[in-house]
Amino acid sequence: MENKRAYIQAIFEIIRTGHWFTDEVNKSLKEFGVTEPQFNVLRILRGAKGRPVSVGEILENMLQSSSNITRLVDKLIAKGYVKRTECPTNRRKMDITITEDGLNILEKLDEKVIAFHAPYVNKLTEKELNSLRNLIIKLTS
Repeated sequence: MENKRAYIQAIFEIIRTGHWFTDEVNKSLKEFGVTEPQFNVLRILRGAKGRPVSVGEILENMLQSSSNITRLVDKLIAKGYVKRTECPTNRRKMDITITEDGLNILEKLDEKVIAFHAPYVNKLTEKELNSLRNLIIKLTS
């Protein structure tokens, strides 16, 4: 029974910390009118290096799965950060790519997120960070 209690407490801390980081990153991005999930979409598209990406592929690579991925993409289109075109080989599929404006804003967003994380980077040693990562992976695999 004690192990169950310790497990629940550990999970609570993981969830609480994850939400805290997400909320704080959202605050950092707010001045640019971009949310953390939108930032994540832009990062995924940048990682594609100009290759068109489907909405499904974006969803697969999201840090947090989102049922409103189409709405996230629509908002980024409205801001001029991404564009959507019909896939030439499958008319039912839409290709999403990041625009030059999207790449430019992403540079600024990266700077804000890096600045946010700077005070926390050295709170744990590299060994502690690797242990933490390995324990989380062990828990979820």
